[in-house]
Amino acid sequence: MSILREIQAAILQDNPNLGTILLKLRFLASRLGSEPLEDWVKYEAEGYPKDADIPGYRVARLSFRGSWSGPFGSGINNAPIPTALVEKHASKEWTRYKIRESIATVQEMAAREQSMGIDASNLILLLQGKVYEDYACNSIVAEMSSIAIREIVQTVRARILELTIELEKRVPETVEITLQQVISSKMPETAATVTQIFNQTVYGNVTHVTATDGAQVTLAITAGNTVSMVSELAKAGLPDEAAKEITSIVAAEGPPTADRTLGPKALGWIKKNAPKAASGAWKIGSAVATDLLKEAALKYYGLK
Repeated sequence: MSILREIQAAILQDNPNLGTILLKLRFLASRLGSEPLEDWVKYEAEGYPKDADIPGYRVARLSFRGSWSGPFGSGINNAPIPTALVEKHASKEWTRYKIRESIATVQEMAAREQSMGIDASNLILLLQGKVYEDYACNSIVAEMSSIAIREIVQTVRARILELTIELEKRVPETVEITLQQVISSKMPETAATVTQIFNQTVYGNVTHVTATDGAQVTLAITAGNTVSMVSELAKAGLPDEAAKEITSIVAAEGPPTADRTLGPKALGWIKKNAPKAASGAWKIGSAVATDLLKEAALKYYGLK
């Protein structure tokens, strides 16, 4: 049986072992030459390091409860704290917990069917006097719903299945891969197609670029679609004419090689127009514009 068929058979079982399935998917990804897919599988299997981006399905909402002591021995125990209040006096980061543990650990957490407590002791100082006036905050506990944990498991399971279905449709040679049999020629076009399928099924084909001020510029570009690239670059701050020019150049030059992200004409265009970005004529800085255009090109080529 091929590796793809083994993955599909295992993922359709009741309570599948996602850790084992991901190991097989990682082997398949290496055979297909898709580094983004390999990275995702590795992070899901081993856990996400602190410097790695977390997929949206691994961000869970938290609820908060606390205890307070007041005058004359009065007190309030185990009372809910509105999340809006936490976001106002702390930040939204406090209400959106990033679950970085391996999928095997997440499955174990989901099997307990209990809400998970998270240390929120640092919130005591941030919310002191902000919830109940004249009451001293003694403790705060954050909780994550067991449903949110189970949703992560279900999402990973569904996306693995969807990924294998799309691979079977669009890269038929994938079905032939076994431990002994590999694709006769690992073409760059195959790796690009696999990466495009991965982006569409797992991340929804959306890329974020971080600006110098920490703001996020979102690119939702469909591979091979010049209209979507022009539209997204214009939304990001490029003038319409400039967005059309660079899109035409990127489309004409074709996918990058191993030693460059953009072709010589695209790089020349960026160098020529950098002063416009630096002068403020564009709504985006020159340093960010370069990263933005590289990301846009990779999205257009289906490589990210």
